[in-house]
Amino acid sequence: MSLWVEFQEKLDLSWAKHHVDDRPLPLTDVKVMLEDVGIRLPAHKVRDILKTLKDSQEVEGDAIEKQVFHQLCQSLQSEDVAKTFRTSKQHDKNAEKIAGAMGAQHMVLNEEQVAFSDWINNNLSKDKDVGHLLLLNETGSDLYEKMDDGILLCKMINLAAPDTIDERVINTGKNISIFKQHENLTLAINSAKAIGCVVIGIDSHTLNSSQGKKWLILGLVWQLIKMYLFKQISISNVPGLINLLMDGEDISDLMKLSPEQLLLRWVNYQLDKAGSTRKIKNFNEDIKDSDIYSDLIAQIAPKDAGVNKFAMKKDDLTERAEMMLEQAEKIDSRAFVTARDVVRGQDKLNLAFVANLFNNHPALDPPEEEFDIIEETREEKMYRNWMNSLGVKPRVNYIYSDLYDGLIIFQLMDFIKPGIVDWKKRVKTPEQQSKLEAKRFQEILGNCNYAVELGKKLNFVLVGIGGSDIMEGNKTLTLALIWQLMRAYTLSLLSQLNSDGTPIVESEIISWANKRLEDGGKNISIKGFQDKKNKNALPIINLIEVMKPGVIDYSIVKQGDNLSGPDCLSNAKYCVTMARKIGAPVYALPEDISEVKHKMVMTVYASLMLADMK
Repeated sequence: MSLWVEFQEKLDLSWAKHHVDDRPLPLTDVKVMLEDVGIRLPAHKVRDILKTLKDSQEVEGDAIEKQVFHQLCQSLQSEDVAKTFRTSKQHDKNAEKIAGAMGAQHMVLNEEQVAFSDWINNNLSKDKDVGHLLLLNETGSDLYEKMDDGILLCKMINLAAPDTIDERVINTGKNISIFKQHENLTLAINSAKAIGCVVIGIDSHTLNSSQGKKWLILGLVWQLIKMYLFKQISISNVPGLINLLMDGEDISDLMKLSPEQLLLRWVNYQLDKAGSTRKIKNFNEDIKDSDIYSDLIAQIAPKDAGVNKFAMKKDDLTERAEMMLEQAEKIDSRAFVTARDVVRGQDKLNLAFVANLFNNHPALDPPEEEFDIIEETREEKMYRNWMNSLGVKPRVNYIYSDLYDGLIIFQLMDFIKPGIVDWKKRVKTPEQQSKLEAKRFQEILGNCNYAVELGKKLNFVLVGIGGSDIMEGNKTLTLALIWQLMRAYTLSLLSQLNSDGTPIVESEIISWANKRLEDGGKNISIKGFQDKKNKNALPIINLIEVMKPGVIDYSIVKQGDNLSGPDCLSNAKYCVTMARKIGAPVYALPEDISEVKHKMVMTVYASLMLADMK
């Protein structure tokens, strides 16, 4: 007899035992009935399931029909939503292997799919523009198809980095055309780049669910969720982070830490306050027994939350994890992980769980003394996002400290002119550097001196810039170098598309823009990137219209020569998003245009020229 037939018989016997005939089961009895047939679910999960059934009108009133209950049990059994006592040996059963190019194997983990879909449901279900797409189902299996029109991705980007996309530009509606779907996806990809996501090898076609590249979609979704969770983890948002400084450190040392490193410090700080002798070094092995989580939740919970540490008395790790998560639920912080994810040490989901705990209950006292907060400037953030979007490793958190050894700079130079860096003979990676501090200092300085040498080969203006300036994080000189790297990178992309491969210079970009405007019948031109006409963004908006006739909605555009500051900014927001929508990889911010920051204005025109040449 098959397991499912056995289960059905058990279900029928249980129903007959509790209910005469086939009368509906009161919703209040569903949890008990599920347990009676061997499906143990936490109360919050049962509430979510019943809400979904009501929303889909499968359940009406306060009772559930026998047939619907049968279907629910079958679904729970087949999808393994119930918290079982599986071991990590069953990893492959909880993942989908997908064959990629050149024999590559890509793994799509079901638990990530479920957790990410749940986050999307919780954060976007009230947005009317995605009402036709949500709720995603319990397993998240429809996540990929629901991403096809690009609307969900655009909305997620604005959650991760508010106002990145001007929502007036998103093509919305229940059944938008394939063309408009691709426009949305192109907008999402270029906007994701602009906020620092790595989208290498992704375009509007590869994101379509028909391509079957689930790992690409799930990877991008994870980057956006992580960005959303991490955006609050900064000294400007939580001044109490100053408490995490070690002896001999100052605030600049905190700026150098990644959000992951800050979260590890935060957990250890709270454990120390709780009197625990445990320390956490990672989000996998160290948390599997749930003890660190139990101590952490008890320490950060409000006194009246009723949180306890009874979980620590349980011998079975899965039961212990479930009891710990019930405590997290008491402080509205049960998210991302199941008991199984904790026991198996699922790295991404446990990181998300801890970040969510921090965002809800940082439990850090404000600093006793006033201090100067070091806030990342708009320019610094834009440069950091640009570097990260190219996939440099390690990821850049603070440009002045993270470029100190020259390795990020070398990667950028290799993007600009492949092969220019002699990695074997001239570069010392961390693995190759000496363990003796004095010698290591000289090796790192040698890297930085070599970076300056290569900069000169790329025709950078580096008067007064030495390797020591990079190593010491000299702000003015570091910014000057990064700007020249970004400028050279942008122009190199244009040169690659030039028919004869010759370098493109800035005067050619201006000539191209003016000719396109003239040929398109637009009575407007610019003298240069510093031209004050750029302030109202009208030259750029008209250029976009010439490139893609009919794409601009002029009812949105503010017209006139003497527009107010807010009107100029409104136009700038619109034109940046429109540029990304038609395929231009714009990193500049709307304020860069309305304030006529000529360097950034240049990159906008160059990006549009790049899109036009493609």
